[in-house]
Order: sequence, then structure tokens, then C-alpha cells
Amino acid sequence: MRYMLMFKPDVAPAPGELPCKQHLPAMATLMTDLKRKGIVLATEGLMPSDTGARVRFNGGRISVKDGPFAEAKELVAGFAIVNVKSRDEALDLAKQFLQIAGGGVSDVLEVHEPAV
Repeated sequence: MRYMLMFKPDVAPAPGELPCKQHLPAMATLMTDLKRKGIVLATEGLMPSDTGARVRFNGGRISVKDGPFAEAKELVAGFAIVNVKSRDEALDLAKQFLQIAGGGVSDVLEVHEPAV
């Protein structure tokens, strides 16, 4: 089963600052180990929201809002696609990521497997 784990920090970083940068070495060590074991299929940290934009389609109209986004709950700081045997294993990985990051929220979503 594949899951996407999305990390959202508790506090939005200052413009131009990476979230949780003090924890990057420990996270890199964990990711390297999980990639070697074939558990992590893809992972990336994302740039701060001041470099991004939000595109919205509503009522037949498209709007674009440049970052930064005001609330940390709106910021996805990074993600991982993992291949595990169960939802519980995906939740355990999310807990490990958050412990290394020192806080935050991780959304854990199963990846839809299309019928072949």
C-alpha cells in the first residue's frame, strides 16, 4: 500500500527561511535509511510559501494569489510517498517524522491504486 505523508509545521517560517532547518540532518539520515529499505519511494522538502502561489478555480473564474500564506496550517513543508504493508505502518512513519521535526501535523493519505 502506498501513502502520501504531508508535513505541516506548527509555525510558519519567516519569509525566505526553511521550516525546521535545524532538524534537516536527522531527517536526511532517516530518509536515507528508509529509501535503502525500499519504504520511501519519493520525498522532498518544499520551499517557503513566499516563493509559491495558490491557483483557485471557483464560479467559473480562475484567480492566483502569491505567497506567503498567512497560516502555518496552510503550508505543506514537505512530503513523502511511502510503500508499507498497512495504514498503521504509515502512521508510525508519520509519528517518526514529527518527532524529528519537533512538532507539526502530518496528513496521511492512501494513494489511489488505479485498476489495471
